[in-house]
Amino acid sequence: MSRNYWLVKQEPESYSWTDFVKDGHAAWTGVRNYQARNNLRAMAKGDLVFFYHSGADKAVVGLSRVDRQAYPDPTATEGDWSSVDLVPVKALAKQVSLGVIKADAVLLEIHLVKNSRLSVSPLSQTQFERILKLGETRI
Repeated sequence: MSRNYWLVKQEPESYSWTDFVKDGHAAWTGVRNYQARNNLRAMAKGDLVFFYHSGADKAVVGLSRVDRQAYPDPTATEGDWSSVDLVPVKALAKQVSLGVIKADAVLLEIHLVKNSRLSVSPLSQTQFERILKLGETRI
């Protein structure tokens, strides 16, 4: 099975990794950027997704999985927006800070570094595996 890898950003004050784990699943709604929306639409059931705390924390904190592919965002009152359903897989053993990511040659080209405003972005398999390693986490 071919799998793709992603990173989603969320401010922990709005919805933290702890909230996500407690809920057991989340509809990833409210994305209002066309590039991020298109990334949501490219996600497939089973794809792995890092959960990144933006705001003050600025670190990859957990790993989730796409449980339902893109569907119309129920929070959108106008426009053509999409959401996906995610389920938590596990917390990273060690959070991977933005500083560590920016200092790593393998990760210099990820969207988190190049386009920090993008809330949903793709990762290559190499980039995904590097973040896992930095996070001292196995799947």
